[in-house]
Amino acid sequence: MTTVSTKDNNSQPPPPWKSLVAGGIAGGVEAAATYPFEFAKTRLQLVDKSEVASRNPISLVLRVAREEGIKTVYTGCSTLVIGCTAKAAVRFLGFDSLKNLLSDDSGKLSGARGVLAGLGAGVLESVFALTPFETIKTALIDDAQRPNPRYRGFVHGTYTLVNEGGVGAIYKGVVPVTLRQSSNAAVRMGSYSFLKQKVQAMNNDDPSKPLSGATTFLVGAIAGIITVYTTMPLDTLKTRMQSLESKKEYRNTLHCAQRLLKEEGVRTFWKGTTPRLGRLVLSGGIIFTIYEKVIAVL
Repeated sequence: MTTVSTKDNNSQPPPPWKSLVAGGIAGGVEAAATYPFEFAKTRLQLVDKSEVASRNPISLVLRVAREEGIKTVYTGCSTLVIGCTAKAAVRFLGFDSLKNLLSDDSGKLSGARGVLAGLGAGVLESVFALTPFETIKTALIDDAQRPNPRYRGFVHGTYTLVNEGGVGAIYKGVVPVTLRQSSNAAVRMGSYSFLKQKVQAMNNDDPSKPLSGATTFLVGAIAGIITVYTTMPLDTLKTRMQSLESKKEYRNTLHCAQRLLKEEGVRTFWKGTTPRLGRLVLSGGIIFTIYEKVIAVL
């Protein structure tokens, strides 16, 4: 079975505080750099299939910027940056901690255990960080395209949602978010660890030598591509369940999936794939590169 060594200098799990700090920094930078793709993906997932709208993310972003102002393109950005800082910190802390726990006596982590560590990290980040921020971000983007927007930003939007619906209002969609994020993390972290190991093994002189920044970016980008196509349906369900109209439209996640399949077809589950692909390819490259560099500095 394929194994990932945790004893060499480059792959040994760092102390928890380093994972937390490096993950948080990497998550915040990644979110800010790739937000227009996230905005386009969410908009595409929220519009009805009968609505005439560009499916090209670049065209959509340019159209919105021209008609509604560049500020609209960054609606919910601060929410995502804060949320991604928190979720990436929890993700890397959880993954490195679980990676350490699941390693065998020789310090090696099997491929299956690497996926399991990613799965656990995804559940942790979903429950403790991602779900509330994703709910608020989706509500802000959904609200911004309405004739009379109600929310004046992250703080006001959060206060209004909690004031009107209680704490449960920002945990709307926790099931699809957890399903998506646990599968995201399992695929992303697992594939990154596997690919990183394979690339390092190609260095006959020193297999434990850290990857260059360019190579780390490439490996992270490939892991992002794999993640997008395998988890897109869960992302679409998450967005629909967190829309402002979800209470009127869907009883639960399963009912949402059934209605989308019946009324809009199977292709709807991959709506927004292109902007999400653009974001996760860049995201995977950026977040793993920055994480590795910050860990090295720390």
